[in-house]
Amino acid sequence: MTSQSDSQFDPESLELLEDSLRKAMLSASGAELDAALAELGWAEMLSDIPDVAIPLVFRLLGETGSHASILNDILLETIGALPGGTPPMPYAGGYWVIWERHANAEPTMGGLPLRKVPDGELMRMGEARRAVGWWLVGTARAMLALARRHALDRVQFGRPIAQFQAIRHRLAETLVAIEGAEAALRLPGTESGDLTAMLAKAAAGKAALTAAKHCQQVLGGIGFTAEHELHLHIKRALVLDGLLGSSRELTKKVGAGLRARGTVPRLAHL
Repeated sequence: MTSQSDSQFDPESLELLEDSLRKAMLSASGAELDAALAELGWAEMLSDIPDVAIPLVFRLLGETGSHASILNDILLETIGALPGGTPPMPYAGGYWVIWERHANAEPTMGGLPLRKVPDGELMRMGEARRAVGWWLVGTARAMLALARRHALDRVQFGRPIAQFQAIRHRLAETLVAIEGAEAALRLPGTESGDLTAMLAKAAAGKAALTAAKHCQQVLGGIGFTAEHELHLHIKRALVLDGLLGSSRELTKKVGAGLRARGTVPRLAHL
């Protein structure tokens, strides 16, 4: 993929773009959101400014809880295929799935139109893994925002539970995990780009699972109810962690590869 530096975008332009994308995601999902993103120029953004478009769009998908089939576009762009297809994607446990572009009448995976298929073909998935990583980070931030708001509003023993050390520790640990995952996702793609992408996707998956665990504890009983939106983000995190390799699988795969290689490449120059 070709890309332009995000330095070409002034803060005001980026803010306007983010605002437009957020509004579209809050008002539509699935095929309707696909159409809205097409009108906003998603194809052009992916081709011309992937370094800006992928983190922004997929992070917002996580934060808003919406979904679109645009991960297909990243994989198709990577292999130089015609747009509009649904390439098979590996899933945790040795499965393969496709992300359908139309409404799925069959049971979905965590509310996402993923359908199992017999098999697929391995391809370069660095950009796609980073995209799912940003989605997971956005989902984790959404869960953290819900827990933080609850901690500030919920009063026990005459004060907000946000003042209790145990609550603050859980929220802080969640934030550290998210910030660490974002730092990994921002590492530049070098000759070790696929390795970096696997580690970044693993870090993002672990951050989302950490957020799910701690935010559920902060929210307590209300977090288990269908009326509260936390469970939607938890389901989304569990499904996205498994897509293109789970955090556990990718960590093991990277470790085995490095042991066989006998050396560890420098992933970041500090």
